[in-house]
Amino acid sequence: MKVGVVGCGGMGHVHAQSYAKMRDAELVGVCDLDAELAGELAKKAGTRAFTSFEEMLEAVDPEVISIALPSYLHKEAVLKAAAAGRHVICEKPVSLTLEDTDEIIAACELNGVRLFIGHVLRFFPEYEQLKRQVDSGVIGEPGVAHAKRVGGHPGEAKQWFKDETKSGGVIVDMMIHDIDFMRWAFGEVKSVFAMNKVDNEMDYALVTLQFQNGAAANLEAFWGYPGSFSYSAELAGSKGLIRLDSSTSASLHTRAKVRTREERQFAEIPQSPGTRSPFELELSHFLTCIREGEEPRVTVQDAREALRISLAALESIRTGKVIYL
Repeated sequence: MKVGVVGCGGMGHVHAQSYAKMRDAELVGVCDLDAELAGELAKKAGTRAFTSFEEMLEAVDPEVISIALPSYLHKEAVLKAAAAGRHVICEKPVSLTLEDTDEIIAACELNGVRLFIGHVLRFFPEYEQLKRQVDSGVIGEPGVAHAKRVGGHPGEAKQWFKDETKSGGVIVDMMIHDIDFMRWAFGEVKSVFAMNKVDNEMDYALVTLQFQNGAAANLEAFWGYPGSFSYSAELAGSKGLIRLDSSTSASLHTRAKVRTREERQFAEIPQSPGTRSPFELELSHFLTCIREGEEPRVTVQDAREALRISLAALESIRTGKVIYL
């Protein structure tokens, strides 16, 4: 299946290099307005570089467009790909508003193309295991969950992350992963309450979700943390608890702000100890869904609901009130 990648930043590198490894995919081009960036990625992934979306479509005719642009550019790119009759794989969040999301979904349906949103946490093996444990009843009736996701501020690499109108801030851009996972594990969310501390150096959020089944989850996300990206989760119920912590896979821990030039160029990408990249597993799954006509592990409606909950958290921060969904 012929794939073209739009956006050659950090996630664009992940997408392109993942497709380049796949036997059932042919990476036919990468596209970015920055010709140097596109050229560098094309060289690494063994494909052609383009600075125009239309030129890439005409020259290499991809069947699938993989969008790895900044969040505020998702809508325009998806609508353009859908109008051209190409299937779309887009990074999360699907967009920054529910109105734009609904327009995106409608455009893909109108043009008869598939749309997939990259909520990759569902493809991390350790989170898959957590979900299986919950479903098997090991912890009994779900009671309370905690999740934490911290890392350096991506705004140090790309300034648009510090503009909430372009990134959505730490909740819409990063915590949305844990919001989607907790909904996957515990079901529909009933209410949201959130707090936030933001300045030029940090963006910290604490969000409490109450689920319709009575369970609750406390989620933390922190941009500006000194040290490497890390994540943890703990799910407790009437029979016990299960937990994961990415930092326990290392025997030595160093917290420092020093980063190499290449690391400063892009925002940090979360990694998993698995033998295959979760991003590669996710993208391969989406291609299989197109080829076989199957439903994906994470649907467009799942992505919309994760955004709806994230936006409710922002509303809670603005009003100081609990937001009922």
